[in-house]
Amino acid sequence: MKKLALLFSGLSLLVASGCSTSNDYVEEAPLIGFWQPLKEVVTTVEVGEQPISDVITYTDCQKESRWWFSNEVKGKRIDVKDPVTPGLCDIQPDANFTYTYDNSSKNMQMKYQGVVAPVNAKVITLNQTTLNLAVREETEDPAVFKTRTYTFKRVNPQH
Repeated sequence: MKKLALLFSGLSLLVASGCSTSNDYVEEAPLIGFWQPLKEVVTTVEVGEQPISDVITYTDCQKESRWWFSNEVKGKRIDVKDPVTPGLCDIQPDANFTYTYDNSSKNMQMKYQGVVAPVNAKVITLNQTTLNLAVREETEDPAVFKTRTYTFKRVNPQH
C-alpha cells in the first residue's frame, strides 16, 4: 500500500509540474533572415465556384533565389530563373522593398521600389526553419481572387 501511495504522489507531482497542453503559447521565430523559396501554390477562387490550386515545384536554379528580411523593415528579393539556353542560372536584378509586419494579425505589406501599389500578404507559418507566406494578387475580374503561397526554408546568407 505504501508503494501505491508513493507512486500516486509521484504521478500527481509529475502531472502538476510539467505537462503542457497544445493550447500553450508558442513563441514565433523571427522573420528576419534569409529565406530560400522551395515551391508555391497558386489558388484561384471565383465567386460561387470551388477553389482551384496549382502547385509549382521550383527547379534547382529557382531554389537559388533568396528573400531577405532585415530588422530595419527593409528587404530584398533575389530571383534566379532557369537559363534560356543551357548553362548558368539566370540571376535577375535585385528587387528591393520595405515591409511592415503585424505579429498579432500575421498581416504583412511589402512595397517594392519603383512599384506604386503595395503587396498584401499573410504569414501562415513562421518557425525556425519554415515560412509560408500567402500573397494576394490583384486580378482584372473583381469576382476572381488569387493567392500565391510561397514555402520557404531558412538558410544562411552564403547558401
